Amino acid sequence: MRMTKLFSQTLREAPANADVVSHQLLLRAGYIRQLGTGIFSYLPLARRSLSKVENIMRQEINAIDGQEITMPVVQPADIWMETKRWYQIGSEMGRFQDKNGHDMALAMTHEEVVGDLVRKEIRSYRQLPALIYHLQTKWRDDPRPRAGLIRVREFTMLDSYSLDTDWDGLDAQYRAHYQAYFNIYNRCNLPVIAVKSDVGMMGGKLAHEFMYLTPIGEDTLMICDHCGYTANRQVAVFRKQRGPDESPLPIQKVPTPGVTTIDDLAAFLNIPTAKTAKAVFAVASVMQADVPVDKFVFAVVRGDMEVNETKLSNAIKARDLRPAQEDEIRAIGAVPGYGSPLGVHDAIIVVDDAVAQSPNLVAGANETGYHLLNVNYGRDYGADVVCDIAAASEGDACPRCSNPLRATRGVEVGNIFQLGTRYSDAMGCTFLDAQGQKQPVIMGSYGIGVGRLLACIAEEHHDEMGLCWPITVAPYQVHLILLRGDDQTAQIANRVYGDLQAAGIEVLYDDREERPGVKFMDADLIGLPLRLTVGDRALKRGGLELKQRRAKDSAIVPLDETVSHLKAQIDLLHAEIASHLQTVTYETGSGA
Repeated sequence: MRMTKLFSQTLREAPANADVVSHQLLLRAGYIRQLGTGIFSYLPLARRSLSKVENIMRQEINAIDGQEITMPVVQPADIWMETKRWYQIGSEMGRFQDKNGHDMALAMTHEEVVGDLVRKEIRSYRQLPALIYHLQTKWRDDPRPRAGLIRVREFTMLDSYSLDTDWDGLDAQYRAHYQAYFNIYNRCNLPVIAVKSDVGMMGGKLAHEFMYLTPIGEDTLMICDHCGYTANRQVAVFRKQRGPDESPLPIQKVPTPGVTTIDDLAAFLNIPTAKTAKAVFAVASVMQADVPVDKFVFAVVRGDMEVNETKLSNAIKARDLRPAQEDEIRAIGAVPGYGSPLGVHDAIIVVDDAVAQSPNLVAGANETGYHLLNVNYGRDYGADVVCDIAAASEGDACPRCSNPLRATRGVEVGNIFQLGTRYSDAMGCTFLDAQGQKQPVIMGSYGIGVGRLLACIAEEHHDEMGLCWPITVAPYQVHLILLRGDDQTAQIANRVYGDLQAAGIEVLYDDREERPGVKFMDADLIGLPLRLTVGDRALKRGGLELKQRRAKDSAIVPLDETVSHLKAQIDLLHAEIASHLQTVTYETGSGA
């Protein structure tokens, strides 16, 4: 491609709202342009890189017997109603009516469509196992798009769906995807880790996320450097220190004027925060007869811990969860700053398991200026649910080995789910087994966001001058630069351009009438792996100047050996990335 014909241009400065490096560089180098909030156009350079990423995905999923299909972006609401997700998913789903008044949805995922296909196509166990996949556009009306392609509303995903006769088959396909995903990331030269995660709206019994560790990530991950335990903080567990072995003491009401926080309470009474009970008030949207209903939620954790909203939502199967307002708190008989579960009404009470095992805690008296000493779960109040709802934090004890956990940030670049029969049961996806009996199809779901993956590669591979693409995903392999000289120099450059194309080498040819400094700056910004310069100075030295994007030095390549030298360099770059491929360890336990 000649740059005089390329449909994009470089920018000297990134727009002010581009807040992360990948967003800034993809804009400046002419890869993407923003149309609206969380909505982007992908220009020719980006489209070529995205196609390479997608082809890597196809190759790895094909290698585990995947069959590519294409499923619709627009879907009838009926299939979402069958699985109840039409009612369970909030405003992030794009809903509309067609001209006949039928409720429709814009695809945010495709489990329901797969379920409809399975019940129409699968009849016998002889058709299983199977694996189907597609690369398709999605829409999720995210209220907080950010960081360029990292968090968008319209995006393309690789979705694959495994279909099996039993759980062992699902586990085998889940493990195969686990390895295939690491192969994809390694071939894109992106370091990732796998962590256990929340199943969320997908449902099922097990899920893992693949995380690129970076300070710009929105997810917090808990990692044990001693034993290898890893989990998203949404589901991370930790070893909780039990309360002291004490007999329950009588409740005692004490004045605590102006003391409305746990830290102030602990200081006022000269006790550790672990001897207090923290009240957290929320309002949850839960489903009753397919209708969302607001319920007040009173959560209790020990004062040395915080509530994990994901765990709390899962404990009560909440559709949404929001902080409660002061009037809502008072309506159940509680007092903000002095709340406790004693005597409240019309609330779902959820107690963390550490509270249930900690005697004689200090809790609010539901009266301004007073707290209660020696409050005990079971004797003084009960709960609708007792389970782990505490958030893991830096320094908490690892659930496996008790060493301190480390918190770090990451961007989710893929996820895999063991769905089981969640959708088969809802949609009647069955097959006849060898005995002629109907059985539910066991399903798995697996996804990678293509644009987000490209952005993370850009985030990982850049320097102060611009992008530095790995050879496997670079839009072109070689950036050919013509430095204007006499007509002979231009003729040589044109001939080299033709020779490279004829040899199957992907080349971007800068034939513009620009100063050398501008051309070199743009080459560094665009970030192709190899730069080949045709200029009078290099020709006088016996050939053309060849430089790797990240190298400091360049070399002169004889003109008649240009193609062979470039092929050798390209092969070396591919071999370096291929060396990253390795078999990964897969665990089904509490971490990956």
